[in-house]
Amino acid sequence: MDNIHKALVLLSGGIDSTTCAALACKEFGSGNVLALSLIYGQKHVKEIEAAKDVVRYLGIKNHIIHQLPDIFKGAGSTLIDLDQPNPETSYEELSKSKGVSPTYVPFRNANMLSVATSISLVQGAEVIFYGANSEDGRNWAYPDCTPEFNGAMANAIFIGSYMKVRLLTPLQWSTKSEVVALGQKIGVPFELTWSCYNGNQKACGLCPACVGRIHAFKENELSDPIDYEIK
Repeated sequence: MDNIHKALVLLSGGIDSTTCAALACKEFGSGNVLALSLIYGQKHVKEIEAAKDVVRYLGIKNHIIHQLPDIFKGAGSTLIDLDQPNPETSYEELSKSKGVSPTYVPFRNANMLSVATSISLVQGAEVIFYGANSEDGRNWAYPDCTPEFNGAMANAIFIGSYMKVRLLTPLQWSTKSEVVALGQKIGVPFELTWSCYNGNQKACGLCPACVGRIHAFKENELSDPIDYEIK
Protein backbone atom coordinates (compact mmCIF):
# COMPACT_ATOMS: atom_id res chain seq x y z
CA MET A 1 0.00 0.00 0.00
CA ASP A 2 1.62 3.22 -1.19
CA ASN A 3 -0.23 5.76 0.93
CA ILE A 4 -1.36 5.36 4.51
CA HIS A 5 -3.91 7.98 5.56
CA LYS A 6 -4.76 8.53 9.20
CA ALA A 7 -8.16 10.09 8.50
CA LEU A 8 -10.84 10.21 5.82
CA VAL A 9 -13.18 13.21 5.63
CA LEU A 10 -16.59 12.90 3.99
CA LEU A 11 -16.43 16.28 2.24
CA SER A 12 -19.45 17.84 0.54
CA GLY A 13 -17.97 21.32 0.34
CA GLY A 14 -20.42 22.78 2.86
CA ILE A 15 -19.72 24.51 6.17
CA ASP A 16 -19.95 21.40 8.36
CA SER A 17 -17.82 19.04 6.30
CA THR A 18 -15.26 21.75 5.61
CA THR A 19 -14.98 22.42 9.34
CA CYS A 20 -14.45 18.68 9.85
CA ALA A 21 -11.74 18.71 7.16
CA ALA A 22 -9.97 21.57 8.94
CA LEU A 23 -10.21 19.70 12.25
CA ALA A 24 -8.78 16.55 10.67
CA CYS A 25 -5.87 18.48 9.15
CA LYS A 26 -5.23 20.18 12.46
CA GLU A 27 -5.13 16.85 14.31
CA PHE A 28 -3.38 14.62 11.78
CA GLY A 29 -1.70 16.99 9.32
CA SER A 30 -3.02 17.57 5.81
CA GLY A 31 -0.64 14.98 4.37
CA ASN A 32 -2.37 12.28 6.41
CA VAL A 33 -5.92 13.23 5.42
CA LEU A 34 -7.95 11.77 2.54
CA ALA A 35 -11.05 13.63 1.29
CA LEU A 36 -14.03 11.81 -0.21
CA SER A 37 -16.75 13.65 -2.15
CA LEU A 38 -19.76 11.79 -3.53
CA ILE A 39 -22.07 12.51 -6.45
CA TYR A 40 -25.52 11.01 -5.91
CA GLY A 41 -27.75 12.84 -8.40
CA GLN A 42 -28.02 16.04 -6.35
CA LYS A 43 -29.19 19.21 -8.10
CA HIS A 44 -26.47 21.12 -6.31
CA VAL A 45 -23.61 19.04 -7.70
CA LYS A 46 -21.82 22.39 -7.80
CA GLU A 47 -20.84 21.59 -4.21
CA ILE A 48 -18.21 19.21 -5.58
CA GLU A 49 -16.36 22.21 -7.07
CA ALA A 50 -16.43 23.81 -3.63
CA ALA A 51 -14.97 20.62 -2.17
CA LYS A 52 -12.13 20.76 -4.71
CA ASP A 53 -11.37 24.36 -3.69
CA VAL A 54 -11.39 23.41 0.00
CA VAL A 55 -9.02 20.49 -0.61
CA ARG A 56 -6.56 22.76 -2.42
CA TYR A 57 -6.77 25.39 0.32
CA LEU A 58 -6.16 22.92 3.14
CA GLY A 59 -3.33 21.17 1.32
CA ILE A 60 -5.01 17.76 1.19
CA LYS A 61 -3.18 15.79 -1.50
CA ASN A 62 -5.63 12.94 -2.08
CA HIS A 63 -9.23 13.72 -3.07
CA ILE A 64 -11.48 10.92 -4.27
CA ILE A 65 -14.64 11.95 -6.17
CA HIS A 66 -16.98 9.00 -6.61
CA GLN A 67 -20.41 8.63 -8.22
CA LEU A 68 -22.94 6.50 -6.37
CA PRO A 69 -25.36 4.26 -8.30
CA ASP A 70 -28.60 5.91 -9.45
CA ILE A 71 -30.68 4.58 -6.54
CA PHE A 72 -32.34 7.73 -5.16
CA LYS A 73 -34.20 8.98 -8.23
CA GLY A 74 -37.99 8.83 -7.92
CA ALA A 75 -38.03 8.80 -4.13
CA GLY A 76 -39.58 12.29 -3.98
CA SER A 77 -36.60 14.14 -2.53
CA THR A 78 -36.45 17.73 -3.76
CA LEU A 79 -32.66 17.47 -3.81
CA ILE A 80 -32.88 14.86 -6.57
CA ASP A 81 -36.13 15.06 -8.53
CA LEU A 82 -36.08 17.82 -11.13
CA ASP A 83 -39.86 18.27 -11.05
CA GLN A 84 -39.82 18.90 -7.30
CA PRO A 85 -38.69 22.45 -6.36
CA ASN A 86 -36.67 22.85 -3.20
CA PRO A 87 -38.65 24.40 -0.33
CA GLU A 88 -38.26 28.01 0.75
CA THR A 89 -38.53 28.83 4.43
CA SER A 90 -37.75 31.25 7.23
CA TYR A 91 -35.43 30.30 10.09
CA GLU A 92 -38.37 30.33 12.52
CA GLU A 93 -40.30 27.90 10.31
CA LEU A 94 -37.20 25.79 9.87
CA SER A 95 -36.53 25.55 13.60
CA LYS A 96 -40.14 24.63 14.45
CA SER A 97 -40.80 22.16 11.66
CA LYS A 98 -41.30 18.53 12.62
CA GLY A 99 -40.96 15.31 10.70
CA VAL A 100 -38.96 14.30 7.68
CA SER A 101 -37.76 17.16 5.47
CA PRO A 102 -38.81 17.14 1.78
CA THR A 103 -35.09 17.36 1.01
CA TYR A 104 -34.38 14.06 2.79
CA VAL A 105 -32.69 11.54 0.47
CA PRO A 106 -33.61 8.01 1.61
CA PHE A 107 -30.80 6.50 3.69
CA ARG A 108 -28.26 8.59 1.80
CA ASN A 109 -25.84 9.05 4.67
CA ALA A 110 -25.70 5.32 5.41
CA ASN A 111 -24.70 4.70 1.80
CA MET A 112 -22.09 7.45 1.97
CA LEU A 113 -20.62 6.19 5.23
CA SER A 114 -20.51 2.63 3.89
CA VAL A 115 -18.49 3.78 0.87
CA ALA A 116 -16.27 5.84 3.18
CA THR A 117 -15.63 2.79 5.36
CA SER A 118 -14.62 0.58 2.44
CA ILE A 119 -12.28 3.25 1.11
CA SER A 120 -10.84 3.80 4.60
CA LEU A 121 -9.99 0.10 4.86
CA VAL A 122 -8.36 0.05 1.43
CA GLN A 123 -6.45 3.31 1.99
CA GLY A 124 -5.51 2.65 5.61
CA ALA A 125 -7.52 5.45 7.23
CA GLU A 126 -8.21 4.87 10.90
CA VAL A 127 -11.01 7.40 11.40
CA ILE A 128 -13.84 8.90 9.36
CA PHE A 129 -14.84 12.53 10.00
CA TYR A 130 -18.55 13.07 9.37
CA GLY A 131 -20.13 16.53 9.73
CA ALA A 132 -23.68 15.94 11.00
CA ASN A 133 -24.74 18.72 13.41
CA SER A 134 -27.54 18.98 15.95
CA GLU A 135 -29.82 21.01 13.67
CA ASP A 136 -29.70 18.32 10.96
CA GLY A 137 -31.27 15.80 13.31
CA ARG A 138 -33.59 18.23 15.10
CA ASN A 139 -37.20 17.03 15.23
CA TRP A 140 -36.11 14.13 12.98
CA ALA A 141 -35.87 16.31 9.88
CA TYR A 142 -33.05 14.02 8.76
CA PRO A 143 -33.20 10.71 10.65
CA ASP A 144 -29.82 9.71 9.23
CA CYS A 145 -28.22 12.64 11.05
CA THR A 146 -29.60 11.89 14.53
CA PRO A 147 -27.41 10.77 17.45
CA GLU A 148 -29.25 7.44 17.36
CA PHE A 149 -28.27 6.88 13.74
CA ASN A 150 -24.72 8.13 14.27
CA GLY A 151 -24.20 5.80 17.20
CA ALA A 152 -25.58 2.80 15.32
CA MET A 153 -23.39 3.53 12.29
CA ALA A 154 -20.33 4.05 14.49
CA ASN A 155 -20.87 0.60 15.99
CA ALA A 156 -21.49 -1.01 12.59
CA ILE A 157 -18.39 0.60 11.09
CA PHE A 158 -16.15 -0.38 14.00
CA ILE A 159 -17.36 -3.98 14.09
CA GLY A 160 -17.62 -4.41 10.33
CA SER A 161 -14.07 -3.15 9.81
CA TYR A 162 -12.54 -5.62 12.27
CA MET A 163 -12.26 -2.71 14.70
CA LYS A 164 -9.91 -0.84 12.38
CA VAL A 165 -12.06 2.21 11.54
CA ARG A 166 -13.85 4.59 13.90
CA LEU A 167 -16.55 7.13 13.01
CA LEU A 168 -16.04 10.62 14.44
CA THR A 169 -18.90 13.13 14.60
CA PRO A 170 -17.26 16.17 16.22
CA LEU A 171 -20.16 18.51 15.42
CA GLN A 172 -22.98 16.21 16.51
CA TRP A 173 -24.04 18.34 19.47
CA SER A 174 -23.28 21.72 17.86
CA THR A 175 -25.75 24.13 16.27
CA LYS A 176 -24.90 25.66 12.90
CA SER A 177 -24.03 28.90 14.71
CA GLU A 178 -21.59 27.02 16.93
CA VAL A 179 -20.06 25.36 13.87
CA VAL A 180 -19.47 28.79 12.30
CA ALA A 181 -17.91 30.02 15.56
CA LEU A 182 -15.57 27.02 15.63
CA GLY A 183 -14.73 27.41 11.96
CA GLN A 184 -13.92 31.07 12.43
CA LYS A 185 -11.60 30.15 15.30
CA ILE A 186 -9.63 27.53 13.35
CA GLY A 187 -9.51 29.37 10.03
CA VAL A 188 -12.08 27.55 7.91
CA PRO A 189 -12.27 29.09 4.40
CA PHE A 190 -16.00 29.82 4.45
CA GLU A 191 -15.66 31.84 1.25
CA LEU A 192 -14.95 28.61 -0.64
CA THR A 193 -17.91 26.62 0.71
CA TRP A 194 -21.30 25.95 -0.88
CA SER A 195 -24.48 25.21 1.09
CA CYS A 196 -27.37 26.05 -1.24
CA TYR A 197 -29.66 23.22 -2.37
CA ASN A 198 -29.92 24.84 -5.81
CA GLY A 199 -26.98 24.71 -8.18
CA ASN A 200 -27.21 28.23 -9.59
CA GLN A 201 -24.34 30.67 -10.03
CA LYS A 202 -25.18 32.31 -6.69
CA ALA A 203 -26.77 30.83 -3.58
CA CYS A 204 -30.54 31.37 -3.54
CA GLY A 205 -30.77 32.62 0.06
CA LEU A 206 -34.22 31.04 0.48
CA CYS A 207 -33.78 27.27 0.74
CA PRO A 208 -33.39 25.67 4.20
CA ALA A 209 -29.61 25.30 3.78
CA CYS A 210 -29.17 28.97 2.86
CA VAL A 211 -31.51 30.18 5.61
CA GLY A 212 -29.70 28.13 8.26
CA ARG A 213 -26.34 29.36 7.04
CA ILE A 214 -27.35 33.03 6.95
CA HIS A 215 -28.76 32.76 10.48
CA ALA A 216 -25.54 31.13 11.74
CA PHE A 217 -23.37 33.96 10.46
CA LYS A 218 -25.74 36.59 11.88
CA GLU A 219 -25.66 34.87 15.27
CA ASN A 220 -21.88 35.27 15.24
CA GLU A 221 -22.09 38.88 14.01
CA LEU A 222 -20.15 37.86 10.92
CA SER A 223 -20.74 38.61 7.26
CA ASP A 224 -21.25 35.54 5.11
CA PRO A 225 -18.51 35.79 2.45
CA ILE A 226 -20.45 34.12 -0.39
CA ASP A 227 -22.78 35.80 -2.90
CA TYR A 228 -26.58 35.41 -2.76
CA GLU A 229 -29.28 36.05 -5.35
CA ILE A 230 -31.17 38.10 -2.75
CA LYS A 231 -29.82 40.88 -0.57
